[in-house]
Amino acid sequence: MVDARGLNCPLPVVMVQREINANHPDKLEVWVDNIAAEQNVTRFAKSQGYTVAAEDIDGDYLMTLRK
Repeated sequence: MVDARGLNCPLPVVMVQREINANHPDKLEVWVDNIAAEQNVTRFAKSQGYTVAAEDIDGDYLMTLRK
């Protein structure tokens, strides 16, 4: 899991990129707390071959990335 709440872009994308490069997960949960981070992480994840589902939970976004 990557918890990038409270961080501005590009840090959430960098954190997700590091996790993907280090562990090559089939499934990765990512928390962000703003729409820009949600959109940027989504774009990056899709460019890496992941599908993305995002759920708004009280203003935070729980994103599930799957290969």
